[in-house]
Amino acid sequence: MFLIQRRLCSLGSRAKFLKTIYSSKILGFSTSAKMALKFKNAKRIEGLDSNVWIEFTKLAADPSVVNLGQGLPDISPPTYVKEELSKIALIDGLNQYTRGFGHPSLVKALSCLYEKCYQNQINPDKEILVTVGAYGSLFNAIQGLVEEGDEVIIMVPFYDCYEPMVRMAGATPVFIPLRSKPIDGEKWSSSDWTLDPQELESKFNSKTKAIILNTPHNPIGKVYTKEELQVIADLCIKYDTLCISDEVYEWLVYTGNKHLKIATFPGMWERTITIGSAGKTFSVTGWKLGWSIGPNHLIKHLQTVQQNTIYTCATPLQKLSAIPVSAFCNSETKSQFEKFVRFCFIKKDSTLDAAEEIIKAWSRQKS
Repeated sequence: MFLIQRRLCSLGSRAKFLKTIYSSKILGFSTSAKMALKFKNAKRIEGLDSNVWIEFTKLAADPSVVNLGQGLPDISPPTYVKEELSKIALIDGLNQYTRGFGHPSLVKALSCLYEKCYQNQINPDKEILVTVGAYGSLFNAIQGLVEEGDEVIIMVPFYDCYEPMVRMAGATPVFIPLRSKPIDGEKWSSSDWTLDPQELESKFNSKTKAIILNTPHNPIGKVYTKEELQVIADLCIKYDTLCISDEVYEWLVYTGNKHLKIATFPGMWERTITIGSAGKTFSVTGWKLGWSIGPNHLIKHLQTVQQNTIYTCATPLQKLSAIPVSAFCNSETKSQFEKFVRFCFIKKDSTLDAAEEIIKAWSRQKS
């Protein structure tokens, strides 16, 4: 009796299996399509699959195109940097894993450099974290400090990864646009784009966990003034909010402007993560080497994220160490920026001259 029941059970399972195969053929589903339906993306990355740089790189591959939009310098790295890297690569001990939070010699060098900027001591082991580019710093900061249900203020236009990183953490991005001052017959400057202090304060509330500041600003090139930074600092303190300050272009400031670090403002060091990058500074974006600087009570949470994701960065590299602006906007503010073109600020004059000729030719065709 048991054998008969087992046989019938086996036949029933086989019939069910054949029915599934048959119905899937009728519906036209391939095996890969069925698997795609079964293994869907995690909800935390829902809607985050598009990326401006993937599309832009395809367009820039055309040899007739002059690439002004991407932040990759067309100025070669200093010769001494390349020479030193080749020497370091020959040292066997420097081709293995190093300290997960930054090679000792690099964090010490960064500490010595930034202590002059901050006018106070920076602990190289507890207050600096070396990351896989500024992207890594941003990811660590948002994953380590922002929770589901939090709100994060983002100024528009913004570097494209800010919004998806915030959403991936389960938080809500809250946008505020930079607005241009009306100018009569004069050329626009990046400094003409400003925040309305009252509008900015209206974005803060009890759910606000952080504000992302980017100065010098990408894509506009704006360098925030002392007065503008003070407004942001006062609101961060008033609403007990973190500041994630993306400063990867800190050393690329034109004469007449001065880059100021919001972390040096009274009451801001203890609530600020400052992000820097070797890629932009030394024209070596392919090295993907960045860092976060801040108080230990914040940096330790970024370290936790890093040790459980990428763990460490390339040892030898540590030892050394015009795209539409509307592409950097959320849907509500795109129309304000559609007529503007983003020019990267690390391009040769010859590159800019070639781009000018293309724009002039395009303008003549339009007229």
